[in-house]
Amino acid sequence: MTDPHVIAFYDRHPISADQILAKVGGAPSGAADLWPHDQDHYGGLEANAALAQRAAIGPGTRVLDLCAGLCGPARHNAATLGCSVVALELNAQRASGARRLNALVGFDRRIAVVQGDATRPPFGDGAFDVVWSQEAFLHIADKTGLLAGARRVLKPGGRLAFTDWTAGPALTDADRRLMDEGIAAKAIHSPAEYEGLLTGAGFAEIRREDLSAAWRSILQARLEMYRHLRDEAQRATGADPHADYVRFYERFVALVAGGALGGARFVAVA
Repeated sequence: MTDPHVIAFYDRHPISADQILAKVGGAPSGAADLWPHDQDHYGGLEANAALAQRAAIGPGTRVLDLCAGLCGPARHNAATLGCSVVALELNAQRASGARRLNALVGFDRRIAVVQGDATRPPFGDGAFDVVWSQEAFLHIADKTGLLAGARRVLKPGGRLAFTDWTAGPALTDADRRLMDEGIAAKAIHSPAEYEGLLTGAGFAEIRREDLSAAWRSILQARLEMYRHLRDEAQRATGADPHADYVRFYERFVALVAGGALGGARFVAVA
């Protein structure tokens, strides 16, 4: 079921197609011009490369990017690895923004953007070699439906590769409410809970890597970026549209620094 809070969160997200194009002067000459600005996940291009290597993505690999957003990773993977990508995105504005960016850099025929629900992927059984996602599954309460759908559309031996925020022992119910209010985090699981969910969905050979330490510094840098975007907006309009977002991120940083939240990379075989 579509959650209006998740939709609204991405409708007002400070990273948008317009914001990316403003950073490149409005006329990108190719996909690489967008890469410094369109990677809306932790770790940028290095994180893409690490996840792609573990998922064994290469020329001809059929990839389903779940919760693909503005397609930054999809464009990078298609350009550098030669894979084909279908990008499934729930939010209409972000799906439209992804298509716009793809067309501007000549990727509209290389990446198919589909608006839809990740818990009910509208594709045939065994259609993909890899299902991929980065820091998006926390927005989805129905992990059973999400992982069952991912398992169904993967061919036998296909790989589910994703990164996500995970719960530490110190994460309280109040912290979970804060995360939901701040970034529409509908369900944050401990690493062990995630592994149990993956096993229950029929996945095997589950590998997990702890990314918490690396994400702490990245999150702090992202906070500074959002503060800069807030300041830019204030200078341009006199308004402060990102004030609540910045206040939330300050608390977010504190939770990660205190170990209540962590990050992990998962790869599992269908």
